[in-house]
Amino acid sequence: MVIDRTGLAEFLRRRRESLQPEDVGLPRGQRRRTNGLRREEVAALSHMSTDYYARLEQERGPQPSAQMLASIAQGLHLSLDERDHLFRLAGHEPPLRGPVSEHISPGLLRVLDRLGDTPAEIITELGETLRQTALGVALTGETTGFRGPDRSFGYRWFTDPAARQLYAPEEHSFQSRLFASHLRELVTLRGPGSRAAYYADLILARSDEFRALWNDHEVGLRPHDVKNFVHAELGPLELNCQTLLDPGQSHFLLVYTANPGSETYEKLQLLSVLGAQPL
Repeated sequence: MVIDRTGLAEFLRRRRESLQPEDVGLPRGQRRRTNGLRREEVAALSHMSTDYYARLEQERGPQPSAQMLASIAQGLHLSLDERDHLFRLAGHEPPLRGPVSEHISPGLLRVLDRLGDTPAEIITELGETLRQTALGVALTGETTGFRGPDRSFGYRWFTDPAARQLYAPEEHSFQSRLFASHLRELVTLRGPGSRAAYYADLILARSDEFRALWNDHEVGLRPHDVKNFVHAELGPLELNCQTLLDPGQSHFLLVYTANPGSETYEKLQLLSVLGAQPL
């Protein structure tokens, strides 16, 4: 496919101008004269330089890679149809949709953008973190930077002892059963050639505990409503976990809250003051 530089530039400009700062979780500020978002704001949301993004709107620069286009699609909060259109304008085949897609829907992003004072994260059905709030990072650590199988929390749970440190020791046995049960359900649902099956094979080769649980064929377990965490600086935390599902993409928004007046609530207040800075 050939890049349509004019069409790409016009599409990017129109989408940028149609968004307001509050639509993407940014403060409006004073003395704002730009219609919609500024180029530097879109560049920051898309994790690229302002110069690189500006050249695309000016019909200049190299053909953007699929990775760059995926970042722009998320930065501009594009729908799946808009994302696919962006890829075709740039001369690429659009990525697959469904459970393998990592494109977060605009609606789910808008909800996350409004949770600036709450620990929250968006994950795939395999426990791969796609986006976190600042307080989510402060609570669970930065988990979007893993690569390969390590992106899956379930994989890390059985292959890296450090992954279990966030959970109270009395939770470990149930969490192990939960991950094994959920992965077995996914393998049956997605099929033998799926990423779920690939992860299952990897963990089976590395973990005796997982092999024993896998052979139990236990299914139907669901997470507890309350999670008992042990934060490195704040100590024990008893958190309610609300889950919002995007069924089209099989993405989950996890929101962690505490009962008002509880000790954990006070600790989250401290976390909200300090943000993602080391305590």
